[in-house]
Amino acid sequence: MVVFAMQDNIMILTVSRLNALLRELVEDNFMQVWVEGEISNFSIPASGHWYFSLKDADAQVRAVMFRAQNRLLGFVPESGMRVVCRGRLSLYPQRGEVQLIVEGLEPRGVGGLQLAFEQLKNRLADEGLFAVERKRPLPAFPRVVGVVTSATGAAIHDIIQVLRRRGAGVHLLLRPVRVQGEGAAEEIAAAIAELNRQGEAEVLIVGRGGGSLEDLWAFNEEPVARAIHGSKIPVISAVGHEVDHTIADFVADLRAPTPSAAAEMVARGRLELEGHLDHLVMRLATQMRRRVDFGRERLNGLHRRLRSPRESLALARQRQADLARRLSQAMERRLKERAWRLSSLAERLDDLSPLRTLGRGYAVVSRAGGDVVRDAAVLTPGERVRLRFAQGQAAARIEEVES
Repeated sequence: MVVFAMQDNIMILTVSRLNALLRELVEDNFMQVWVEGEISNFSIPASGHWYFSLKDADAQVRAVMFRAQNRLLGFVPESGMRVVCRGRLSLYPQRGEVQLIVEGLEPRGVGGLQLAFEQLKNRLADEGLFAVERKRPLPAFPRVVGVVTSATGAAIHDIIQVLRRRGAGVHLLLRPVRVQGEGAAEEIAAAIAELNRQGEAEVLIVGRGGGSLEDLWAFNEEPVARAIHGSKIPVISAVGHEVDHTIADFVADLRAPTPSAAAEMVARGRLELEGHLDHLVMRLATQMRRRVDFGRERLNGLHRRLRSPRESLALARQRQADLARRLSQAMERRLKERAWRLSSLAERLDDLSPLRTLGRGYAVVSRAGGDVVRDAAVLTPGERVRLRFAQGQAAARIEEVES
């Protein structure tokens, strides 16, 4: 096939060769571009590819997003939606048209974001990710709390301040991430997965401070929703927006309106216990005062009934001393009973802690995937396991299995 000819020292190209050269020029110089515009003529043929035009007030360009890429999005765009496309330029040689090969697409403006939000919300709801029956309660007295948020934002400082003020006595595991911008959702999802693999945290707080819909968008993306749904550790969503809900709020086991509120939820169990103990102490003090007042009234009554003879006075004094002794004994006995009840409650609460069991010399054995081993029959010789003690962890290998 002749692609060009020479005539009078002039190179004459065929149309095919011209378009091939243009395609090479375009693809070499526009390997990655970001283009913002409005979608028009959106269509989805049987192939599953998305074909549309991207336009502004003065121009338009054809675009295609192949099925392998568009299936990764959590929503389907529509004509009229304003978006930002990331991709590369190419030239369709058959028509000599430049087209944008889209590899990533994000909605722009509240309308587009809201449409994407509703589409993903409905799809995840149909899959059962928001089901109430799958939501787990928080541990009553967590000792290790995982936090997924920005290391420099206000959220982590608010959480630390609340827990310190409440005297919660918990250890924080911070996994710093970007909470907005490209790649933020993937970082958040990876941090949740990492904390699950480590297995130290007993509850996770995932969130950030407030912001606009665009600022909070990472918590409306599918990777974050999937990571929260797949977490074996209970998750509190703490995106600082008290009015609107994010997708993360719907999937999480518990939703807090702010990071500070999430910290309050973590400390709630300890606060309730302290409140119960304070109530018992107040009841004990009240009963003691009543006993003292009753004894004082009886003594006053006896004093009024005193007669002048010495025998009556001596008898009254003896009865007074006897009452004082009995009152002292009763108060001492009551104090001992209340102290025993308080000590018993504290021991019962301590017995409920899994760390108490570990402290008696037991250990928790987990497999490589993090599953706790309850039956030796599931193990195989040579398998690597992890042992968790009251203090620290250790890796081990199975030599022999007896079931």
